[in-house]
Amino acid sequence: MVQVVAKTKPVTFEEFAQWKPDGGLYELHDGVIIKMPQPVGEHEDITSFLAEKIMVEYLRLNLPYRIPKIVLIKSIESESAYSPDVLILNRPNLINEPLWKKLSTVTQCASIPLVIEVVSTNWRVDYLTKVKDYEEIGIPEYWIVDYLGLGGRRFIGNPKQPSILIHELIDEEYKITEFKGDQRIISPTFPELILTANQVFNAGA
Repeated sequence: MVQVVAKTKPVTFEEFAQWKPDGGLYELHDGVIIKMPQPVGEHEDITSFLAEKIMVEYLRLNLPYRIPKIVLIKSIESESAYSPDVLILNRPNLINEPLWKKLSTVTQCASIPLVIEVVSTNWRVDYLTKVKDYEEIGIPEYWIVDYLGLGGRRFIGNPKQPSILIHELIDEEYKITEFKGDQRIISPTFPELILTANQVFNAGA
């Protein structure tokens, strides 16, 4: 479970950035500091597997992308900042990012071609809160990788099954496509990527 660090008055992003210690992983959710739990092994297997597959693809295409270790995504309009499991950075646009050099934070959709969240415990944050904020920022593509089938039935059906939901930004709104089993994942950013949902779910096998 996530741990709320600040229970008193909400903090600003600037206060959060000054407070944030080097150890541990923290996010800011509407002014509330959240300590994220240590991911389990299966979660990390899937995260690193996806990062490797996507890195191979953007290197093959000679795209100016990079996958950082820990970078925050912040909407200019809110006091929230997230550290996604996999973030693809478009390096040429970093020169336009006001918070990049000092705070390793990106705020512009032009810097973020693709972001991936691997669901572990609090699925509502990935399915509801981050969908809203990533859509507002204008991130073109957002994956929810729900390898345990934890999400609500209105998202992944009944009975619940491991699912990957790809959100593609069209006319400023996300269109969602769901992938399960041996279905090949269709990525708008990397249309030639050859990868099935089961290959992702079995990354730690």
